[in-house]
Amino acid sequence: MARLFVAVWPPAPVLEQLEALTRPVIPGVRYTRRDQWHVTLRFLGEVEVGDVAAALEEFHAPAATAELGPAVRTLGRHVLCVPVSGLDELASAVVTATADIGEPPGPRPFCGHVTLARLGRRAPHEIGGERIAARFLVSEIHLVESLRSDGRVIYATRLTISLE
Repeated sequence: MARLFVAVWPPAPVLEQLEALTRPVIPGVRYTRRDQWHVTLRFLGEVEVGDVAAALEEFHAPAATAELGPAVRTLGRHVLCVPVSGLDELASAVVTATADIGEPPGPRPFCGHVTLARLGRRAPHEIGGERIAARFLVSEIHLVESLRSDGRVIYATRLTISLE
């Protein structure tokens, strides 16, 4: 069993824009790393890689355009993120293809985003606001495993699926 999710990895030029955002030292704010920046289309939880691979074997969806922005904002009380639009239909297709696998999708609608930081209790409520605008073509999706190593979270792509 592995802790898995289906995601989109932004290309290098977009990662560079994300990396250029300011990261002030603020108590209670724990920034994520460049190698962790992705858009989750579906979180699956603890499942067998082979089961997900089989469910996605016949997956077909058109390429999509992801658009980041307009500004860094909080999502709920514990996430600082960059909103990402344009992936709703792709996320829905992934959910449909994997409906019988893993944790059921939550009741909230898909909310595309790249997590920049986790916010603890001491983090200020008013954080974010820095402007960003980027877009990229999504021509593939990835089955990603979340691993822990030396207290760090590492993401490893287990399967890549090309889109039409």
